[in-house]
Amino acid sequence: MGTQESQNSNTWASGTGRRAFLGAAVAIGAAGTTLGLSGTARATEAATGSRHGGKGIASLPVPTIIGHRGASGYRPEHTLGAYQLALDLGADIVEAGDLVPTKDGHLVCRHEPEIGGTTDVASHPEFAGRRTTKVLDGVSLTGWFTEDFTLAELKTLRATERIPANRPHNTLYNGRWEIPTFEEVLKWQDEQTRKRGKQVWIYPELKHPTYFRRLGLNLEERVAKLLRRHGKDGRNAPVILQSFEPTSIQRLNKMVGNPLVVLLSGATTRPWDFVETGDPRTVADLVTVKGLREIAGYAQGIGPTLDLVVPKDAAGNLTTPTTLVKDAHAAGLILHPYTLRNENPFLPANFRKGTDADAYGDVFGAYRAYFATGIDGVFTDQPDTGRLAREDFVNGS
Repeated sequence: MGTQESQNSNTWASGTGRRAFLGAAVAIGAAGTTLGLSGTARATEAATGSRHGGKGIASLPVPTIIGHRGASGYRPEHTLGAYQLALDLGADIVEAGDLVPTKDGHLVCRHEPEIGGTTDVASHPEFAGRRTTKVLDGVSLTGWFTEDFTLAELKTLRATERIPANRPHNTLYNGRWEIPTFEEVLKWQDEQTRKRGKQVWIYPELKHPTYFRRLGLNLEERVAKLLRRHGKDGRNAPVILQSFEPTSIQRLNKMVGNPLVVLLSGATTRPWDFVETGDPRTVADLVTVKGLREIAGYAQGIGPTLDLVVPKDAAGNLTTPTTLVKDAHAAGLILHPYTLRNENPFLPANFRKGTDADAYGDVFGAYRAYFATGIDGVFTDQPDTGRLAREDFVNGS
């Protein structure tokens, strides 16, 4: 990307341009074609594949199906195999990269910096001495951490299934893929866009930014540098950036023009950057009308846990939806909650079938319940199921 285009993108990101974009989104939403779509509008949109020819995030179908860590219901997560399959199964966006740094400053794609549960590192005797205990966002963890390895060392490892009890079939692919770098993902994105004849979108997450900033491994600057290098730091760039730390998103808002999303955990939790800075607010404060308006000043969306959209009762059954969807849309924000999975243990109790840990429940019923709230999309480990559920929803079946 040229210097002038980068400056234009950052101008939009930092002030008037971004607010104008949000205002336009709210206006379109009021007309029923972007936010909180009616069934008819959604059906029309599903048929056209876009929000009436818009650019950037406005071009995505609604509800948007986001491949969570790829097609992680079928392949070990955060591998090029999982990302590739997500596209093959119809994901509109691939969450290609939970981004964590290496010792020598490269960004790699792992669910967490601790890689004992997602790679074969434990079987490498040459790395036995790297096993250690660290405190990550207030939690003591023992294992192997990406920041203690060079990229060359990590490339000798292979990915493994993270939850084999729920996905024993995924263990078939243990050892098949290496750990991808974010730069490899950006190149893969371009290759897939050319091969498929349509723009491929990715949705990377910056993991534990405060923790890594203390180690001198700032994530925001590294992400922004790579996006600029590949010409993907603009307003309509096909890369949505997300983080559980609002201050990280605020930093990114000053560096790049990309769509930005604040992830939100349970209502009583506090973002770790808030803990570090002494900000007393919890997620419950962020999802108030005031909190959402504040987020809209520097981001385009939120990624709430599904429980913030529809709470569960003590037995684990879905109850009445909250006002979060309505309130977020009123603030001009889109909602991409997480995560729908087919297996019983991950579904609300009233949509489970049997008790087997790897058996599928009535996930289509769960999709209907969540889509009916007006969410703009959802993260899912099984994108093909999500696509079918969307078809059912927009067709009223």
